[in-house]
Amino acid sequence: MTGPPLPRSVPAPGEWQLGGPPDPAAARRKTMRWFAGATGGIIAVGVVVLLALVLTGRNPFPTHTKPAPDTRPILAKLCPPPSGVAAPPSAAPPVAAGPRTVDADSGISYRAYGSPWRTWNQDWETGGELGVTFRTGQFFVTEPYPNGGDYMATILSGSVPAATNDALVLDLKCAGQQVAADVRVAYYPQPNTMDMIENKAVTLGGRPAWLSEFRLHFHVVGLKATDELVAIALIDVGKPNASILYVSIPGTHPQYDYVIDQLLTSVRAT
Repeated sequence: MTGPPLPRSVPAPGEWQLGGPPDPAAARRKTMRWFAGATGGIIAVGVVVLLALVLTGRNPFPTHTKPAPDTRPILAKLCPPPSGVAAPPSAAPPVAAGPRTVDADSGISYRAYGSPWRTWNQDWETGGELGVTFRTGQFFVTEPYPNGGDYMATILSGSVPAATNDALVLDLKCAGQQVAADVRVAYYPQPNTMDMIENKAVTLGGRPAWLSEFRLHFHVVGLKATDELVAIALIDVGKPNASILYVSIPGTHPQYDYVIDQLLTSVRAT
């Protein structure tokens, strides 16, 4: 009666005598041949895929690097580089006699008015893209606002950085249009519609400027005013910041519309 077969990990009787002990070097060569064959197969597949990508016009080595953050000032992001050279300032006509509002921070002065106009005593910030703050000017209350506070006619001035893309030329047009957009959102009932009256380059007090004049239309329950005449002028006063003159006359007081033309004529760089 024979016993069970021996496990293959143990040589059968006489096996060593017939074949001798296993050859480690031969085993290593066999393993190396197996790895070489597998590596060759992988390389062949890679070459086929690479040729397919090249022949179909696709980049076999795509680059998906994350773009660098845009750290430019907001106006440089909004506006293309200004083309051409800014018009040189011209001689300013003589200033008419009478009281004036002087905004030393913004670099302009302009005509001042008596009653019902009063001296401005607040800080108004537009928010929006440029965040202009108006600290100087005049105002008077035209009616109470339905939700509290006052609705006003205003003459205000401030300034805004207007040099873009490392340029020495101020982009008055782009900056002026952005200030108008910010003011429209910050200070007026929503929604509103706009009738553009003027949107062009002008000269104010001998200085290059951009003028946006328009009438806004809106409706608020309990508010008598349903429209407002607005003028926003950006003036190049020879600094990186452009000066801003912002005038608003509610439609309930059209007798003061003339103030806009008088103020634009009276502006001077300080």
